[in-house]
Amino acid sequence: MVRVSRRTAQGRTYLYLEHSYREGGEVRKKEVYLGRSLPSDIEARKKAFLSDIYRAKWHPLLEEIRLGFAKDRRRTPATARDRNLAAFGVQFTYDTQRIEGSTLTLRETADLLERGLTPARPLRDVREAEAHIGVFRGMLRERRDLSLGLVLRWHRDLFRGTRPDIAGRIREHSVAISGSRFTPPMPVELQPLLRDFFREYARERSRMHPVELAALVHLRLATIHPFSDGNGRVARLLTNFVLHRHGCPMVNIPYAGRGAYYTALERAQTKRMDRVFVRWLLRRYVKEHRRYLRPE
Repeated sequence: MVRVSRRTAQGRTYLYLEHSYREGGEVRKKEVYLGRSLPSDIEARKKAFLSDIYRAKWHPLLEEIRLGFAKDRRRTPATARDRNLAAFGVQFTYDTQRIEGSTLTLRETADLLERGLTPARPLRDVREAEAHIGVFRGMLRERRDLSLGLVLRWHRDLFRGTRPDIAGRIREHSVAISGSRFTPPMPVELQPLLRDFFREYARERSRMHPVELAALVHLRLATIHPFSDGNGRVARLLTNFVLHRHGCPMVNIPYAGRGAYYTALERAQTKRMDRVFVRWLLRRYVKEHRRYLRPE
């Protein structure tokens, strides 16, 4: 937590921003001088101060992962790269669908997507898994950058075989998220929010680290909640679209870890603190790709 501290020397008071955090079992402190009076933009300064701290902590790790991933790709035969990508696609499809209530097991998902063996499960679960892997594969080949048209197409392709009444359509009704304290925006707010979303993406895509950008894209799309259903699936696809487009290894959010994922999303949304979810996803990302980091 960032706080303002006051120090007195020779009868004069000086103000500092301070932030303490734990790293490697030790408590560390960062500080920056504010001046002798409290600035009018103190909240903006607090936010920028925290951003600088997190950037210094995470960006070197994220860049090391990106470089390690690129090096690993160069020395891996094309057939092995394709096999690894296919395996990730199956795991990603299983987890993202399972988070949303699919009954397919990982083995059933693999048999369905790799061997065409249809499990004795609800037809909707089967069709949506097939649709998801199709959208995922198309996403990897996509040359255009992120746009509303692209997002609507992905949503349409995900659901046109199971829920054609909502497929590719911005919702015109209110929704609630089961088990969450966050209330999504009203329908009348969606178009302005989506315009702001894509404007902000265009502004930030060259200034922000791709992994941080991917986390923010995920959070903000999920917060806008533009669809009747499938917002989480689309948000997770967007995350990997940004990562893949910038040459970073993609990330999977496992079904087993959905509790922490939901908590980070809800806290960021209800407290209006983006960094809560961004920090959670960065930790998840580094944990998943630690093999690309040099041994200490």
